Amino acid sequence: MKPYRVLVVDDSAFMRKIISDLIEKDANFQVAATAANGREAIEKVNELAPDLVTMDVEMPEMNGLEALKIIMAQRPLPVIMLSGINEEGMKETILALEWGAFDFIRKPSISNSQDIRSVGDALREQMKEAMLARRQREARASADQAPELLPAQEVLPPKPVRGPAKRTLEPPKKAPELPRKLTADKPQSKLETGRTQVKETGRKTEQAPAAKALLPGTAKPPSATQKPASEIFRDHPGEEAKAALPGIRSPQAPAASFNSPPAALAERKNAAAGLRKLVAVGCSTGGPRALKAFLEDIPADFPAPIVIVQHMPPNFTKSLAQRLNTFSPLEVAEAEQGMILRQGSAYIAPGGYHLRVVPAAGGQYAVELTLEEARNGHRPSVDTLFESILPLTSLERHAVLMTGMGSDGARMMKSLYDSGVTSTFAESEETCVVYGMPRSAVELKCVRHVLPLHEIAPRLVQAVK
Repeated sequence: MKPYRVLVVDDSAFMRKIISDLIEKDANFQVAATAANGREAIEKVNELAPDLVTMDVEMPEMNGLEALKIIMAQRPLPVIMLSGINEEGMKETILALEWGAFDFIRKPSISNSQDIRSVGDALREQMKEAMLARRQREARASADQAPELLPAQEVLPPKPVRGPAKRTLEPPKKAPELPRKLTADKPQSKLETGRTQVKETGRKTEQAPAAKALLPGTAKPPSATQKPASEIFRDHPGEEAKAALPGIRSPQAPAASFNSPPAALAERKNAAAGLRKLVAVGCSTGGPRALKAFLEDIPADFPAPIVIVQHMPPNFTKSLAQRLNTFSPLEVAEAEQGMILRQGSAYIAPGGYHLRVVPAAGGQYAVELTLEEARNGHRPSVDTLFESILPLTSLERHAVLMTGMGSDGARMMKSLYDSGVTSTFAESEETCVVYGMPRSAVELKCVRHVLPLHEIAPRLVQAVK
């Protein structure tokens, strides 16, 4: 088989050389050409018709984001973005994923040979997945559509959904100029993010400081002045992480027992007064675009919080949450330690941390962030999130898996299904960028609704309401 032909785009000649060498370590790929900016990239895509493009985000004359839009409109093909870790680069990377980029990798540090090798491994894995996904799409396009492959399959009989008590929603209140103290027995009308609180002024654009909601008995969460998570994980993920992140459970600390008598008793005793429903979502490659489509169709009066794990490095998840918040009727934020879950809100697990849902006082539920070892190669892991909601039997729970490589989330979705969880959803192959995580769950026979992306949110709203 002929090797796949790759176009490498970067304004740095040295970086073009590094990326080209990393690509050609796999005999299945060959660098067909390089380009120094987005304009050259468009010309060479039209001239050479490569199989795949690696594209720097920030370049002079025409940046990677502008070039991506034109390429996807004229000659769509898999594009992997190379992103810097500055704030502007992260924001543009999120936009690139939303506009059709297959995935992204962080640009390697040219002074760190180990980092270059690590980035090379990730890049080659993404290229293989991109080519596999393309072959699968081509096979679907050429094959006759059999009845069993039509969208909106009901692979298992649906369970009856318990109807919630009728309640009157209060109109959103204008956020005060000064932070308010958040208490478990007085739900707030806006999402307390611990970093920013978004005011409703037509579109959600104005922000004011907000107070953190801490889980009772926990230490203060990480502050903005402490060492970034990306540095902690790269250097010393053990003792240094423990010292730098008070209130976050370290890998050495034993996991809390979710079936311990106090927590279980508090959940049973106070469930009627607190949260009644919860949605947990997992996704990976193609996830930012899928989450945008999904969250746009969830109404503001949705009677459950949505907790999301998207495989993404530290810091990028904050940019993702901010971007999604501009589109969704819900309040969307990056989750923080001890944050109390509220109806009509969505929480993105921060990159580099596992996220668990744990009982809190007054029948509430809170975010717990941990530094336990990566699971299925990921931190955050969808399996960890799904596992945390398994013992929360007082809640009506709904689990969703969307596009992504691998099988993270499938095993614990099976456990949730076997325990009688209310409903399970998976994105169907026809709309997945990579049909990996949903496929694994379908093969375990634990998915009640297999649906194309645009049908997941309406069906979920129907099930929850």
